[in-house]
Amino acid sequence: MDYSNLSKAAQAAPPNLIRAFSEKISHIDGLLKFNIGEPDFPTPEVVKQATIESINKDQSFYSHSRGVMELREAIAGYIDRKFNLEYDPATEVIVTVGSTESLKAAVDVVTNPGDNILVVDPNYVIYNTQVTLARGNIVPIEVADTKFKLTPQAVHDKMAEIGEAKAILFNYPVNPTGVSYNREELKALAEVFTEYNLYIISDEVYSEFNYGEEDHVSIAEFAKDRTILINGASKAFAMTGWRTAFVAAPKAIIDSLFAVHQSMVTAPPTQIQYGAIVAYNDLDEDVAEMRQSYLDRRNLVIAGLESLDIEYIKPEGAFYILFKVPDWFDGDDQEFCLQIAHDQKVALTPASVFGNGGKQYVRISYASSAENLKILIERLGKFKDAHQ
Repeated sequence: MDYSNLSKAAQAAPPNLIRAFSEKISHIDGLLKFNIGEPDFPTPEVVKQATIESINKDQSFYSHSRGVMELREAIAGYIDRKFNLEYDPATEVIVTVGSTESLKAAVDVVTNPGDNILVVDPNYVIYNTQVTLARGNIVPIEVADTKFKLTPQAVHDKMAEIGEAKAILFNYPVNPTGVSYNREELKALAEVFTEYNLYIISDEVYSEFNYGEEDHVSIAEFAKDRTILINGASKAFAMTGWRTAFVAAPKAIIDSLFAVHQSMVTAPPTQIQYGAIVAYNDLDEDVAEMRQSYLDRRNLVIAGLESLDIEYIKPEGAFYILFKVPDWFDGDDQEFCLQIAHDQKVALTPASVFGNGGKQYVRISYASSAENLKILIERLGKFKDAHQ
């Protein structure tokens, strides 16, 4: 049978290149993994117990498609407590099955065929897939020359080049670079996004892990009427496998986004929502402990890279660090990651999978134990010795 008449958008959509590269090296025995962004903490016990209690109460029926009201109220309270922003839980919040679903629904709701959608390059790879599936045009803005930060001037330059755009996918603290933005920078970006009438799909899933002098600031503070705020439990509360997140936005956006969401999942898993209520309401102290642990690990990796004279981008948040492929290695970032996996049994991610701006950089996820991170630095040292 000839399958060439399948959806052209689906056939053109790029795969998850992080996972694709991981598959290339997954067969290596004894591989230490620093290539997947997943907390190594267990989900807090109070969340597990609340979920078990929900199961034992036979809360096994469909919830409201937007999520149980108690959870939407907890999410609205969390946003207010963390970002000083008010959203109506009845009309401006939807519970999603992970932030990937949030992103897909957000991209779908703003994109008409042929719309230009801006993305910061390098970026989380799934953005490109989702824009392609929505039949939009991916317009990357490379930021390697501005210390991997988007600037208002870069937006002006890109808009002068393309004429118009519909939205921007904006993520911070950033996967893969670990950079973030302060209040002044966000205010300036919000102004330029508003100038060009862009919807802002703001992926803030790493908001709890911000190592700057000020707490995380949501760009919705400066452009709430055009921002689709995405966040969730996976990173903040060590709940990646639970697949629970949310979208918060003005009612008019949420009403349209609801149809997209409902067509994909009908309703989020009921029992998990009752666990998530506890997470948003009661885990501030647990999160603070995790943040300090990630900061300690970040500093450990930075010290190790500096001891090896390896150039890196200093992370301001999340749990990733980019380093430049050293001059002593004869090859690109893909070859570096393949060879070190085979020679030293450590899994890293070539940053070219995140876009052209990531070429010749390598991403480390330091969401791993201090013991394993010390082994990583030791093996990087051995890899260096073998190539000098």
